[in-house]
Amino acid sequence: MMDCNKEAVRRSAFSVQRKKNPKAKIHNRALRALFQWSRRPNVGHLTIISLILLILCNLGFYSSSPAAEQPKPVYVITIAGSINPPVADFINRAITRAEKDKAAALVIQLDTPGGLDTSMRTIVQGILNAQVPVLVFVSPSGARAASAGVVIVLAADLAAMSPGTNIGAAHPVNVGGKDIDKTMVQKVEKDMVAYVRSIADQRKRNADWVESAVLKSESITAEKALEFKVVDMMANDLTDLLEKADGRQITTSKQPKTIKTKGLPIVHLKENFRDRILRTISDPNIAYVLMMLGMMGIFFELIHPGGIFPGAVGGISLILAFFALQQLPVNYAGVLLILLSIVFFIAEVKVISHGLLTVAGIVSLTLGSLMLFKTTEGQMGVSLQILISTVLVISAFFIVVISLAVKAYRQKPQTGDQGIIKEVGRVRQKIAPGHPGKVFVHGEIWNAISDETCEPGQIVEVVGVEHLLLKVKGKE
Repeated sequence: MMDCNKEAVRRSAFSVQRKKNPKAKIHNRALRALFQWSRRPNVGHLTIISLILLILCNLGFYSSSPAAEQPKPVYVITIAGSINPPVADFINRAITRAEKDKAAALVIQLDTPGGLDTSMRTIVQGILNAQVPVLVFVSPSGARAASAGVVIVLAADLAAMSPGTNIGAAHPVNVGGKDIDKTMVQKVEKDMVAYVRSIADQRKRNADWVESAVLKSESITAEKALEFKVVDMMANDLTDLLEKADGRQITTSKQPKTIKTKGLPIVHLKENFRDRILRTISDPNIAYVLMMLGMMGIFFELIHPGGIFPGAVGGISLILAFFALQQLPVNYAGVLLILLSIVFFIAEVKVISHGLLTVAGIVSLTLGSLMLFKTTEGQMGVSLQILISTVLVISAFFIVVISLAVKAYRQKPQTGDQGIIKEVGRVRQKIAPGHPGKVFVHGEIWNAISDETCEPGQIVEVVGVEHLLLKVKGKE
């Protein structure tokens, strides 16, 4: 019986050896020696128990030993639109996840007209310090990497472009899309040139062309970018990129690495609903429009209480606008001027200024809109077309609403004691000084007095009301 148990244990133990592991030979030899010793006649149950424990430990060794390694995935994210704080946060979170999951590489498919300087620098810092290869791919055909997108491409471990794409026009712009004021242009240009040259030198790319892109707003095609060594390669699509990138030598923030991407599984990381909402409202144009809508709604609710819907929409819009403004380079003098314009518009309803307060409100609104975002550091602000259109629409809205409100405030009351004054009626019972009579006014019969005699049937006009007693006078 004991021999049978020993044989069963031996078969169970050697079944473990069938697992493919280079370290199994050492354990197999030790097990064979132990089995031979356990079959001696003087070996007792204690030895059998020890053997079982050894086999269990051996099974634990095999179960804990690394199985055949699964191929590391290539993570891919798509950026299509302006560069703003939510986009920067999304890219850096993707880099962190790629590092945590030990991905083979992270590919950023880029199509951007540019964006905020602070957000661009946050992205560049994340790429330069990434522990995984970061590939920036300007794609698909028709895409561009303009303004801040140029610097993001420069910072990549491997930069690529699709045919039919372009890169360049990295000159700082202001709120209207024109050159920055001359008093600041030299400071801004020198700072940006030094920044992009340092990145180009670190990545061994054409720093001279990048400088011209900043100073002269030069833009070139994908073919020229490859010729001028601004990017490392051209690829038709993502699959072509991964095949061509395979085997390239790069240097990450930690150490030199060889890119291995050919044939690896691709995992697309998507923005969640929160990211999409934040990215949309963080656009300076959207934030500005939301702020204006909020002001319109709140103003309408203050002028005409009880509307509910305009106030609710205005409140929600203002909250979203303020959330976006806290992530954008806001000039609070502009915010105060916009709020001051609301004060002027409300005061126009209460104070007779013959339109002067309305004009002051429009001027304050225009100046506040122009100053709302700081653009002296080469950052994108509100589009001039959107700004002008919005100011005109908002001004027209306030003028119409104020006109209606003033008209309503100045209109004669329709109810109560004041509502019957200047009404015309007919005498039903003679009225004499000191002797009240009766008149038919406003569909009702009233007691009335007068400083003159009024005969029945005579037309009279109400000139005053006192304790339900009308004072009338004859009307010719």
